[in-house]
Amino acid sequence: MARGFALGAEIVARWPDVSLPEEVEQKLIERLRARDERAFNELVSTYGRRVSGLVLRMLGNRAEAEDLTQEVFVQVFKAIGSFRGESKLSTWIYRIAVNLCKNRSKYLRVRHASEQDELEAVAERVPLGESRGANVAVIERPDEAMAGKQVEKIVQYAIQTFDPTFRECLILCDVEELSYQEIGEITGLPAGTVKSRIFRARAQLKEIVERELGEKIG
Repeated sequence: MARGFALGAEIVARWPDVSLPEEVEQKLIERLRARDERAFNELVSTYGRRVSGLVLRMLGNRAEAEDLTQEVFVQVFKAIGSFRGESKLSTWIYRIAVNLCKNRSKYLRVRHASEQDELEAVAERVPLGESRGANVAVIERPDEAMAGKQVEKIVQYAIQTFDPTFRECLILCDVEELSYQEIGEITGLPAGTVKSRIFRARAQLKEIVERELGEKIG
């Protein structure tokens, strides 16, 4: 059975479907600082889907992800006055999202140590292979669609077992397609540490998938 499995080399694509032109972004920031409600709606419309997808993958629970996504934008609106423009607005929003996910993950581990009630459906709703060209699980033949879904589920479960700092780096790189530099800006980690954690997370993920499938996957 020919099955490809790649969490390839560094991906440096920039959020083409998220980031706004600089002038447009600046005007949006000014309107947000002025507490313009329409600006808030535009903010959610522009960044909502990407933030929601990131949070869902980080938490693995749809209900928690929906709740936290709303909290992300509330925090962005409240804290917009502290945004200094040293990074893109999208980077700053992702930083808030990742930090909130870390805090919520700690809470969930205490309250629901074994609860992963939405992971099986994540692959159906937001397949990793469809996430902006990500190639976490590449199925090379059409007749292997069912096997592909099996891999997707294994990947989803495996990611949730990772330490949050490894999980966030892997998702930001291989699903969100951010560069090491962007991930470093979001997580506060040096680029070398980001690269190391992505490498180790990919190796760990590959090991888990191979063990669950009972075969090598390249």
